[in-house]
Amino acid sequence: MTKTAAYGTWTSPITTDVVLKSGAKAEEVFVDPITSTIYHIEQRPSEGGRLVIVDTEKGEDVVGKDWNVRSAVHEYGGAPAVAYDGVIYFSNFKDNRVYRLQKGEAPEPITPENPNHRYAKLAVHPKHPHLIVAIREDHTDPRPSDVVNILCLINAHEKTVAPLITGADFYSSPCFTPDGEHIAWQQWFHPDMPWEGAEIHVAEVQVDERSLALSDAKHVAGKRIDVSAAYPVWASNDLLLFVSDESGYYNPWAYSVASGRAAPVLSKPVNEDFAAPMWRLGYNFGVPLDLEGRMALYTAVKKGRNVLYLISIRGGTLEELECPYVNVESVQRVTYEAVVFNGQKHDEAEHIVLCNIKEYAKPNYTVVNANADTQTLPFARAYVSVPRSITLKVPETGEDVHVLFYPPTNPDYVAPEGERPPAILNVHGGPTNRAFPGLKLTIQYYTSRGFAWLDVNYGGSSGYGRKYIKRLEGKWGLVDVQDCALAAEQLAAPPYSLIDAQRVAITGRSSGGYTVLMALCSYPDTFAAGTSSFGISDLITLGQFTHKFESQYLFKLVGGTPAEVPEAYKERSPVNKADQIKAPLLVLQGSIDAVVPPNQAELIVSNIKKRNGRVEYVVFEGEGHGWRKAENIRTALKKELAFYEDVFGLRK
Repeated sequence: MTKTAAYGTWTSPITTDVVLKSGAKAEEVFVDPITSTIYHIEQRPSEGGRLVIVDTEKGEDVVGKDWNVRSAVHEYGGAPAVAYDGVIYFSNFKDNRVYRLQKGEAPEPITPENPNHRYAKLAVHPKHPHLIVAIREDHTDPRPSDVVNILCLINAHEKTVAPLITGADFYSSPCFTPDGEHIAWQQWFHPDMPWEGAEIHVAEVQVDERSLALSDAKHVAGKRIDVSAAYPVWASNDLLLFVSDESGYYNPWAYSVASGRAAPVLSKPVNEDFAAPMWRLGYNFGVPLDLEGRMALYTAVKKGRNVLYLISIRGGTLEELECPYVNVESVQRVTYEAVVFNGQKHDEAEHIVLCNIKEYAKPNYTVVNANADTQTLPFARAYVSVPRSITLKVPETGEDVHVLFYPPTNPDYVAPEGERPPAILNVHGGPTNRAFPGLKLTIQYYTSRGFAWLDVNYGGSSGYGRKYIKRLEGKWGLVDVQDCALAAEQLAAPPYSLIDAQRVAITGRSSGGYTVLMALCSYPDTFAAGTSSFGISDLITLGQFTHKFESQYLFKLVGGTPAEVPEAYKERSPVNKADQIKAPLLVLQGSIDAVVPPNQAELIVSNIKKRNGRVEYVVFEGEGHGWRKAENIRTALKKELAFYEDVFGLRK
């Protein structure tokens, strides 16, 4: 029987234990190109947050409990493993060495002992598979300006490492042609992030049993500052596929070795992004189906969700495929008629999905992870809140603001007539990133208790083209904050009237935590509470202490260096405006966070305490940029919910 109870007080079957049991997330998928065996990297919160290689279809761990298959390149990591002809090579987080794993044998190190060297994005030569090209990031001198990134050559037989390509500030995505005679890679330079200005290069390969050398290197696409070219993959021995945002959106392009020309694959540009910013090295969004340069499959973002496209490379056409998955990540080729990816629906747990396109007809989707049955939701789908995509307008400029609204949803309850729900407004991190519409149990944890949830893809978010990303350039701390306040205010007012204007909390992680703090300073009457998880409070100290990958990202976001625009850094640092924060604040922080160091949290907490404001501070020992351990995920969830219940007077 349905009960009547105030929003925010409903009893929910989605407990912290339910959220945690869904926590063995497949971070990325990779495929052995010879055996077609599918593997995935799985995070295990219950095992200290370590990452494990799993044989996807068998559901068996490939490495034992002493191994953590994780890379710390760029701090965010990704792409720690590769498989080739039954042999797996992987980076071990504990000692940063690369190991070779053959079936029935213990992992064997193939790089020298040196904890200052980090490796990722391994590319195996197809004719000499003991020769591996990889990113090496050297932290011998840990100052961001002195960390050195190169592409190196690992000889697994001799267990040696040698520089191969140097000179750029960053490298990614080395990949060989099927015959091993050419290699492609991505590179970029400060002050660019890879989605701002990155280049694709191609070179000829000379190789023998012991060594590999390059010649006739060519810069084939991308331009510093202005054009990002990314995610190269060979469609044949002649044709290289990649994406470029030269049109204003990431669209597929191709480069021919024979002609020496690069050009768009599609006959007309499509105003959709066929890739996302490369925050992690394991991202992948499109692959060739055959290896003859004819057909490819890509995912793109359309109206806030992912879609799948079958692309005729030679014909320049595309066909949208029926696809029930609203989030599609880590797309990998399996055979000439099948790909595999991480797929997520509005109302189902994430699965690893095989997409079979027999003779390019209607696709057939099969969940292939052996443990899929254990990922079945332990509650009825009636408890799942399905997001509504809403596009708002900035009154002064007419610019779009994209949001996802999740209504309170629980079949056991209705609210008293006329009551509007309290709302949690979530600010995604990045800031060059976006909120996704797929099922997240952390969101359902709140909506099933009677809270509304609002994801704001503010100006600067990805998925809506380069121009939308550049709305934030020079205006971080202004545009993002304005858009979040606008979303809260417009959705509380007619014609929407979806939330209670007096009970809106704002929450965010990392750069999202920065926006939380700035919003509480700049719009003290809009937000009744805030939670900053490893958020930034002082832009000047962030620039001094952050890591190499993002060490100059800040300059574009703020509009210059601290020496060039000192007032902007001062005005947009929440620590300098903390006296304007009226709302209660919860601050959550990892003790060993190298991206947003703990001093960022301590500065704002100290400032608010000095004036006797309400602030609660929780430090998670041994955690970095985000929570990996089950006990800390549980504590953070419970603490944040209890905080809102107290602030909004919802305690039973």
